[in-house]
Amino acid sequence: MTPMNNEEYLLKLQFSDELKELEAAKKASGLNFEQLAEKIGVNKVWLASTLKGQQWVPEEYCIKIAKALGISVEKTMFLNNHPYKGNTDPILYRLHEVLDTYGPAIKDIIHEQGGNAIMSAIDFGLDVDVIEDAEGNHRVIIKFDGKLLPYAKKGKYPW
Repeated sequence: MTPMNNEEYLLKLQFSDELKELEAAKKASGLNFEQLAEKIGVNKVWLASTLKGQQWVPEEYCIKIAKALGISVEKTMFLNNHPYKGNTDPILYRLHEVLDTYGPAIKDIIHEQGGNAIMSAIDFGLDVDVIEDAEGNHRVIIKFDGKLLPYAKKGKYPW
């Protein structure tokens, strides 16, 4: 993922046409964010961020937003999709952070245990679970299962 600034990112949103329709409906309503948020029963900053495509919106609030803007619910239901946020989604950012922090150690252990090899991203499986630990905390478990691919002994190597 190539980092970009927020303005560039927001222009590339998956639902840019739908967001433009919501912006037009808000403008046509004559309401500012504070007035509209009060009508819906939400925080004005959250609402402004929502109308920029940066928040996940429960179905009940998609309905309230549609009613407040005087548009059909079908025009707001796309907000019920989990968006990529800002120029780096928080979950994706954390995955990058994990690999930045632990990647060199993972690489060393793969070489130590598997020799001169890499992990395949083609012959590869991935699983994600959210579990509850003994203290009642929710934990994310991510399992990578990639075939170990030894480098071929071809080319101008010492072997």
